[in-house]
Amino acid sequence: MKYCTWATSLWRLEAVCQEKASELTFAWIFNEYPYFVQQDTRRFISQETGSLYVAKVESSDVGNYTCVVNNTITREKVLSLPTPLVLRNDGVMGEYEPKIEVHFPDSIPAAKGSTVKLECFALGNPVPEISWRRTSGVPFPGKVKMRNSNAVLEIPNFQQEDTGTYECVAENSRGKNTARGRLSFHAKPHWLQTITDTALSIEENLFWECKASGKPKPSYSWLRNGETLTSETRVQMENGALTVSALNLSDAGLYQCVAENKHGVIYSSAELMVLASPPSFSRSALQAVLKASMVPSPLGAVAPSHLPWVLCLPHISPGCCASLRIALLPNGTLRIANVTKRDSASYTCIARNQFGSASTTGMLLVTEPTRITLRPTNMEIIVGESIVLPCQMACDPALDVSFSWAFNGQLIDFQRDGEHFERTISGDLMIRSIQLSHGGKYVCHIDTDVESLSASAILVVKGPPGPPDKVSVEEITDSTAQLSWSPGRDNGSPITGYILQARTAFTVGWQAVDTVPEVVNGNLLTATVVGLNAWVEYQFRVVARNSVGVGEPSPPSIKTRTEDAMPDAAPTDVGGGGGTKSELVITWEPVPEELQNGEGFGYIVAFRPAGAAGTPWTRAAVSTPGASRHAFRNDSLLMPPFAPFDVKVAAFNDKGPGPFSSVATVFSAEEGRTEMSPDSARSVSAAQIEVFWEPLPAVPERVLGYEVVYWEDDTKPDTVGKVRISGNYTLVNVTGLTGHTPYYLAVAAFNTAGSGPQSVAINITTKKPRESPPVNVEWSMTGSLLTLHWDPVVATETESPVTGYMVQPEMEIASILTRLPSCFGRIMKQVQQRLAVREFDSQPADRFLVHISNCLWAALSKNPYMILNNV
Repeated sequence: MKYCTWATSLWRLEAVCQEKASELTFAWIFNEYPYFVQQDTRRFISQETGSLYVAKVESSDVGNYTCVVNNTITREKVLSLPTPLVLRNDGVMGEYEPKIEVHFPDSIPAAKGSTVKLECFALGNPVPEISWRRTSGVPFPGKVKMRNSNAVLEIPNFQQEDTGTYECVAENSRGKNTARGRLSFHAKPHWLQTITDTALSIEENLFWECKASGKPKPSYSWLRNGETLTSETRVQMENGALTVSALNLSDAGLYQCVAENKHGVIYSSAELMVLASPPSFSRSALQAVLKASMVPSPLGAVAPSHLPWVLCLPHISPGCCASLRIALLPNGTLRIANVTKRDSASYTCIARNQFGSASTTGMLLVTEPTRITLRPTNMEIIVGESIVLPCQMACDPALDVSFSWAFNGQLIDFQRDGEHFERTISGDLMIRSIQLSHGGKYVCHIDTDVESLSASAILVVKGPPGPPDKVSVEEITDSTAQLSWSPGRDNGSPITGYILQARTAFTVGWQAVDTVPEVVNGNLLTATVVGLNAWVEYQFRVVARNSVGVGEPSPPSIKTRTEDAMPDAAPTDVGGGGGTKSELVITWEPVPEELQNGEGFGYIVAFRPAGAAGTPWTRAAVSTPGASRHAFRNDSLLMPPFAPFDVKVAAFNDKGPGPFSSVATVFSAEEGRTEMSPDSARSVSAAQIEVFWEPLPAVPERVLGYEVVYWEDDTKPDTVGKVRISGNYTLVNVTGLTGHTPYYLAVAAFNTAGSGPQSVAINITTKKPRESPPVNVEWSMTGSLLTLHWDPVVATETESPVTGYMVQPEMEIASILTRLPSCFGRIMKQVQQRLAVREFDSQPADRFLVHISNCLWAALSKNPYMILNNV
């Protein structure tokens, strides 16, 4: 940085900080660090000159300014001395048109790929606004950026199409001013073709060529060992091409091709080695044994140029046999056409030059030609099946043979793709569980020592169609939807038709729908779905089919709701009856939500006396969509009990009412029942009470049956049990009771109106269960037959009667229930079959635990066990 200067006035300020290099950036400190000047529409810091510009000075700008220069390479920083800014007060600032103080040159060369920044800033009052344009009218591409309140136009990655004249416009209310400059494109040289290290024999010719691009077009020159190469008799240079004839040892060295224009220079280097030594076959000796097939194709063996061949002893000179079957080509290759078995021999190639000679010998073995005896053929197959592509051949036993298969130009990796591909020992290709991706061209390659053969086949894999796409609803009404879609892949078999499916929140999965046309063939890509429910949100999808099968479904369409409509379904299962006095109860099966057809859904209930055809219907509205019952009550009508009525029910919504259901007959509520007379009861056992009552005399109300209510504690009648019996019965058994417990019982009649008044409660206690076990148990055992004897258990008047005995051996959970009359005295029961054969089929000295217990209606109590020893 050389110096910084200020240029100030009442209305503008310019601070200059020079000099600028590409690695320097500039900033300005206001008063003290770290308060830096912030750039805006009024203030600008040029990164080309380092100057600070203030378009319109204000009192807030008064202070000390310090220029800061940063080196982006060394990361060093240099600060100027602070310079004060004092606002002059010897004049009045007036408005004036923009004056562009910072502008770009008239001509700016820009390199390809570089970032170009054009600066433009103007002084003025009011503060000018900056804008940019191209004089050609071509709009800026998206990569162009405006920075620092439009004071900087940035063009990254500059290309040929970015060239042209750019204009900066500064404008305020007093006028405008412009600055223009032309951006031109240039490019440093760039190599398109370079030279490489080369080794040539003495007296041979050298040709090197290098090519480079650039703008302007680069010029070429050549250096050898760092010295400029000039044209002479043996050395010619033209447009990057170098030719050196009849090389000698002095021509060896390091060569450089130089391409340059005014924007740069590039070099391409290579070494030339000139060989001067006797011939050598160390790198290109003949094969010890060279095999050739008897086919009309040439046999070639390459040797150094202009070398004589010896077949056995005769000498073959270059060009001597050009018209015959055996020819020596100018490059030293011996060509034998249409080889036969007679050509099998030892061949020697001799090379000579001024420094000496060398030779190499090889044996030519002519074999029978290889033939493909069984080729793969074009096939069509269904996806999922398996096939074998044959590839059989016949060859000379002296040849080594290898097989390989390629699919669509790529060799098959049998280890990686072994799940589907397998190569048999004979060379055939087995493809298992074929997929659609396996369709294509298969090539069998047969390689021997002397030739390569191949055979190909096209495999067409057919499968169900791929999923259609882009299913959309074009138009929808309350019952129809017009769909369109795009076809999926036919997978080798033409699409024969489409199946349209729909789902709603009320269906289980996807369901096929009716369409117009009824059958959607494979040529159609649109159809109309019919029979839809109104005011239901639907999704649709399409499934394609062909001769192979049905494909995968398309992605579903977006959810679309049908239009609303009046209900078209009437409630079903209309009935009713029961209720309380002066009520008519009407019931029905609610209409499902998917059939309600719109918002504001409800029901209209209509009724009139049965058989009164001319009587108008009484109607009532029920606005709850899920309602299934309506009780009509009007005490002023004095509705007769159990009178028949004709009833019907319809649905309605905001669009209007739907059809009524068929008429059903429903009876109004019945009168309540009269009170029962007192009843009687007796305790049958510890768990059962038998209740009796007198039937009601003839009354106007119906009697559908009777119910017995019972409870344990008279102070807690809420703990109630109930037994209900339909019909004209006068007795019922109450079971499942607790032994030796007092119960209260009452009887009431019932009909559809409910239960009538209960009778006066009676009290009775259940019997006590028998708990003492059988006594005097004796037993005897003969072989495997066990005989038990015991005294009978006799129940008292207050105890539950004994109904049987249970004999249970402990070695196996099994029991035999024996029911005995209570009047028997001492009895004997022989336990045979199960106990004798299964439980007691034991070895001597086995021990058994036998329990004998009373079998009662209410409970089962066990006596202490006795031990039986089988001795």
